[in-house]
Amino acid sequence: MAIHHFDVGGVHPISRSAHDAQSNNTHYKSPEKHEKAFTPTSPSRVVCLAVRQGRLHNADMTHFDDVMAARDFVRERANLIPEVSLTLGSGLGGLADELTNAIKIPYAEIPHFPVSTAPGHAGALVLGELGHRPVVAFQGRVHYYEGYTPGQVVFPVRVAHALGARVFVITSAAGGLRAEWKAGDLMLHRDFINFTGTNPLIGPNEPRFGERFPGMFDAYDPQLRERVKQLARARDQELRDGVYIGISGPTYASRAELVAYRAWGADAIGMSTVPEVIAARHLGARVIGISTITDLAIPEHHEHAGEQEVIRVAQASAQRLAGLVRDIVATL
Repeated sequence: MAIHHFDVGGVHPISRSAHDAQSNNTHYKSPEKHEKAFTPTSPSRVVCLAVRQGRLHNADMTHFDDVMAARDFVRERANLIPEVSLTLGSGLGGLADELTNAIKIPYAEIPHFPVSTAPGHAGALVLGELGHRPVVAFQGRVHYYEGYTPGQVVFPVRVAHALGARVFVITSAAGGLRAEWKAGDLMLHRDFINFTGTNPLIGPNEPRFGERFPGMFDAYDPQLRERVKQLARARDQELRDGVYIGISGPTYASRAELVAYRAWGADAIGMSTVPEVIAARHLGARVIGISTITDLAIPEHHEHAGEQEVIRVAQASAQRLAGLVRDIVATL
């Protein structure tokens, strides 16, 4: 049995957590002596050993203390309790620059916080006001394909909730699976399909985050979705409505995969969002998801869009998305 998402060091080397934990000798212990004393003879024993040593990527659900440490670090620098969390995806981080009374903190300075490496992701947390409403905005996110664990991918969501946010507006760039759509369209998420191959809630449950088996039937808040539709109509702005399928990446989908995704009812595809939605709902938060369709991923005549093209289209549509997000925040 192949064991995927296996991290020998306990924490991916790009994270600051291993260094921080070693420095205070409370969260990290070297697995070397255990590995010498115990030689697994079956796949199940390999998994058990990895879980005990915290080396399976999905075994990091219980990092409550790390979340609190990150929250306290941010609170020491910004005396603001956000009501709304804004996750700003590829090429969409400019909205955070519009916040007033803003405090900007690079991810690299926040204890245990994962650092963005993807193009178009600035990697900074910004606390401020948008239309006189306190918000926390994340300029960029991290992804599974960067080598991060499920817990690290949703770490910003948990920090935002710990800071006070109870409504999450999650934006992203996505490929459209419908031939009648076009690059630059905005899609309001109706539902999601988790095809990432993992889940941020796998592992021992942390009850201070939420219950063991949270429902995802109405992952996107129905009342907020209707409000967003009304706001789009008031702006005379076309807004697609669809299902987002999340994959791990970094490879783009094959032709057969695109055919399958569309047959399953997916309307757009991306490499983010789904784990963040799951984590936010686990916390009991209300969630809205909006994607900028940056290219068409259809099997009939698919043309590969590179990173820079995705960012270019996202930036070209950023003002329309930013205007809609401003209205959403103002009417909460």
